[in-house]
Amino acid sequence: MVMGSSQLWPPWVMEDIHAKSELGRYRIRGFSTFQKVTHFDDLTFLSTGLTRFPLEGYKERCNTRTVIGARYAENPLVLDTPIYISGMSYGALSANAKTALGKGAAMVGSASCTGDGGQLPSEREAADKLIYQVLPSRYGFNPHHLDQAQAIEIVVGQGAKPGTGGLLMGVKVLDDIADMRDLPQGIDQRSPARHPDWLGPDDLAVKIEQLREATDWRIPVHVKLGACRVGDDVKLAAKAGADAIVIDSMVAGTGASAEVLIEHSGIPTVPAIVMAREALRELGLYGKVTLIASGGIRNGADAAKALALGADAVAIGTAGLIALNCNKEITESDFESEVGVPAGFCHHCHTGKCPVGIATQNPELTKRLDPDEAAERVANFLNSMTMEMALLTRSLGKSDVHSLEPEDLAALTIEASAMARVPLVGTNKVY
Repeated sequence: MVMGSSQLWPPWVMEDIHAKSELGRYRIRGFSTFQKVTHFDDLTFLSTGLTRFPLEGYKERCNTRTVIGARYAENPLVLDTPIYISGMSYGALSANAKTALGKGAAMVGSASCTGDGGQLPSEREAADKLIYQVLPSRYGFNPHHLDQAQAIEIVVGQGAKPGTGGLLMGVKVLDDIADMRDLPQGIDQRSPARHPDWLGPDDLAVKIEQLREATDWRIPVHVKLGACRVGDDVKLAAKAGADAIVIDSMVAGTGASAEVLIEHSGIPTVPAIVMAREALRELGLYGKVTLIASGGIRNGADAAKALALGADAVAIGTAGLIALNCNKEITESDFESEVGVPAGFCHHCHTGKCPVGIATQNPELTKRLDPDEAAERVANFLNSMTMEMALLTRSLGKSDVHSLEPEDLAALTIEASAMARVPLVGTNKVY
């Protein structure tokens, strides 16, 4: 008797058990979570009717200029758009990909971030504004490079793998990447889960002070947190002296992580922003400490909703890679034969076999990504996101994306209402 698929034991759960019984360990993969979680599509903007006047796009300007880290820094990070490229390492990504991201961001007056493993010279040359990450591994860390940056980002955790360190499979630890990280070639790199020279929030305050002294208080110091115990973590980071706080949610992407972490740790972006906003407000620091949302930002609508919920800026990772051509069949590629899945379904970033030359160190594959053409696509995508944000903002009768607020939103589901703390459509009730 055929009864259909079990809800508890569907085919993909059985396949997972089969795979682990062969591997003898947890599974590792890239990309992002496959969980169905409340996200920005569950919110909608309440544009104008008779209640207020919309603004004319062809003659009334919408401001998108964004200042990050003005709390203590002499020279805060000033961007033409509230969207920048998140930290992704040279190692996880090819040199061509990193260079294209830096150049594309520069073309629209935005910034890119180094990621783990140190600064890639071609990215530093291409990027007008570069955020230098300080990670637990200290791989490739160079104080002279730090001094060249326009901002510093201390990474406490990442949304796709909170509570653990970075992971770079040996197939990518080659040549200059192995040299930069002072690692043997071909050996899997597992970064430490915590910083070697500090443990708690009091030590973090000392580390922030050290970095300020090293850069003469010129540039802002950000703290990046995986979105888990958001309220307390944000308060501790703010009290430690952070100029900006990045909240990286469970829907953020990664080049490689244990699948169990990708799928079963952290919280979504929507409640993470709200919790961070309220934590800063409790300290009287909302609007003084810059709040940056990261994780699953796919378009201008997502970015605008993030700002309406309380963020000052957003960081994109996976969306930027897709703009480079991630998961797109190109003339030189054949996804099915090269990675075993059709384009649009690839999550094999950790294998180093990226058919479009992004998440690989194979020189034959890397050649498939032209950094100049790719930079144009990244710039176009960032421009489109910024234009979408401005269009939505003007439809609300506002002339500055930073004027967006929760009152401009309604929720389409009870879950979204509870997480975003905005009314459910058709009611005045916040669930």
